[in-house]
Amino acid sequence: MTHDARSALLSAALQAAARGWHVHPLRPGGKGSALHGERACRLADECADGHVKWEQRATTDPDRIRAAWTAGAFNVGIAPGPSGLVVVDLDVPKEQSGKGSSDAPDGAANFLALCERAGVPWPATYTVRTPSGGMHLYFTAPPGLRLHNTSRTLAPYVDTRAWGGNVVAVGSTTRQGAYEVADDLPVADLPAWLLVALQAPPTPAAPPAPLLIWGQATPRATVALERETAAVRGTSEGGRNNRLLVGARALGRFVAWGEIARDVVEEAFQAAGEAAGLPVTECRTTIRSALDWSIRTCRPREAA
Repeated sequence: MTHDARSALLSAALQAAARGWHVHPLRPGGKGSALHGERACRLADECADGHVKWEQRATTDPDRIRAAWTAGAFNVGIAPGPSGLVVVDLDVPKEQSGKGSSDAPDGAANFLALCERAGVPWPATYTVRTPSGGMHLYFTAPPGLRLHNTSRTLAPYVDTRAWGGNVVAVGSTTRQGAYEVADDLPVADLPAWLLVALQAPPTPAAPPAPLLIWGQATPRATVALERETAAVRGTSEGGRNNRLLVGARALGRFVAWGEIARDVVEEAFQAAGEAAGLPVTECRTTIRSALDWSIRTCRPREAA
């Protein structure tokens, strides 16, 4: 790593800190913290009274930042919790970020669907483009509220980073490329609908529906399954995985309501997806993800 590159990373760290964001050094070219862990702690300096984790050691102090980045060409990490941030991480399927291809909707498509469902536009806020082709949307967390990370509980390929989380800052690079500003806008407040979603208590596990066979499914569930699987079989390349996702989500509510057995739905969509030309594993992953999401988020039958 050249001196110029090290200077650029130091500048990136200082710029983030100037925004009030607590930064810490990441391994050169990586995403993991370069600060020592508990096992390697010598119980000295900041840790004299006991090991202090990286999140608590992240800082906005320019002198500490200069001292850290003078010692090495470290990538820049942001600790969202102490910084008063919630960062939405919109990822892409590995096939899209690599050499292959995938019909699976990425995090941005799924997040847009969540916005549309909430009846609001895509939020205008400070946005970073990641080397894989994903995005980080930065939001200001409500004061006094301690939100934590989520991993695909909102939708597939949609994560959030808050207390306990780490975000790679602009100016950092990995083997895939650089983290770059996509929209240099002011950081917006966390949208109300997203705050509600992040505060929602975990959905209690529902008692398993009685195991049904095809003939015991309700007529409307059977009709819906036949309609949606036929649509999957008739979809051409380029939209197959998305159609499979939409179809399986449409059936999830009937599974949650006990109108059709989950294994029946999975088997039918698996066959339809394979008939459309999708790989076996991709079908299985998409179907399970779609059903999990639909079952978790569907309204009670009485309110539908």
